[in-house]
Amino acid sequence: MDILETAQSALTAILANRMRSFLTILGIVIGVTSVILLISLVSGLKTYITSQIEGLGSNLLIVIPGRIGGARSPGGIQANRLVYSDAVNLRNNLSDEAQVSAAIQRNVTLKFGNKTDKGAAVFGVEANYWKIITIKLTEGRFFRQSEQQSSKKMAVIGPTVKINLFGEGKALGQTIDVAGQKYTVIGILGPRGAVFGIDFDNSIYIPFQTAQRQFGIDRLNTIYISAGSADNVKDVQNKAISLLQKRLSEDEFTVQTQEQTLSIISQVTGVLTAALGGIAAISLIVGGIGIMNIMLVSVTERTREIGLRKAVGAKSKDIRNQFLIEAVVLSGLGGIIGIILGIGISLIIGRFFTTTVPLWSVALSFGFSMLVGVIFGVAPAIRAAKLDPIEALRHE
Repeated sequence: MDILETAQSALTAILANRMRSFLTILGIVIGVTSVILLISLVSGLKTYITSQIEGLGSNLLIVIPGRIGGARSPGGIQANRLVYSDAVNLRNNLSDEAQVSAAIQRNVTLKFGNKTDKGAAVFGVEANYWKIITIKLTEGRFFRQSEQQSSKKMAVIGPTVKINLFGEGKALGQTIDVAGQKYTVIGILGPRGAVFGIDFDNSIYIPFQTAQRQFGIDRLNTIYISAGSADNVKDVQNKAISLLQKRLSEDEFTVQTQEQTLSIISQVTGVLTAALGGIAAISLIVGGIGIMNIMLVSVTERTREIGLRKAVGAKSKDIRNQFLIEAVVLSGLGGIIGIILGIGISLIIGRFFTTTVPLWSVALSFGFSMLVGVIFGVAPAIRAAKLDPIEALRHE
């Protein structure tokens, strides 16, 4: 019996019990669908965050309190010793090579008339911030250096704030309540999205000195540095580190380039992909056990058939191959259905969140489902091949 005839016999046996075959492959379907879906979500998250960070510009460096992976206080939180004088020091010494802007942040409730926007992020930044981050305004302007230094109460708002407080109405020139203080809206930002849990669309920007006075903040959240060109980013980073180390220890700050940030994101999402993919793959193993269980039952049910086939000349390897092919076809069908469902669900979710289905995830899922069919189909196939034809014919 050639392999083609063996495969045809296996397919006939599968189609003879359609419902049981479908229930058998259900575990494989769920496993493959879960693997593709989870990987697509993590890959989409990575793509989205990467695009947002790259949109800030390849020349950007950020200084944050504490050191990534560095020493921590007994409470587990790195102490923030970053102050405005550190930003001034960097600006004075890097004036020929980079622009510098200090930033502080606080979440507050915004009000306009009877409308409120709870949990909006208020950023106190310097006048050159919009040039460093290369943000775009759809209306109005950003505040000037003189307005910043004189602590003017002006605000540039994000598109979400504009919708929440003004809807389709006019926002420029209106006065909004920011944690009990009145600010005049002078500009509206274009959409920026969210990065690291901060929704930049639901945020407002006010002069740095004004924010410091209102909120009583003396520690900086971030110092933004924009190198003159992408070629001297590393040189600017080294100089910034050297300048900050004159006052701070190496565990009290981090100067991060965009390249380093993207590298960390890749590492984190890589671990997350492996962990979630591994958890989802457990369903494939459970599905494989289901296939083996049903195939063992099938061997028992078809004992007389096996004995008859052996009596008319079928060899043990033909019987073994037929049952092995049945197991592989079942797992393969489960893999194909799982891939279709996984991609389909991912496309639906993609209307609301960024999703990406990497080709390697499809190949990996299908390959693993086929491997599961082979591994868990071997035992039933060998058992069927070893049946004695005489004893098998006597089986009731």
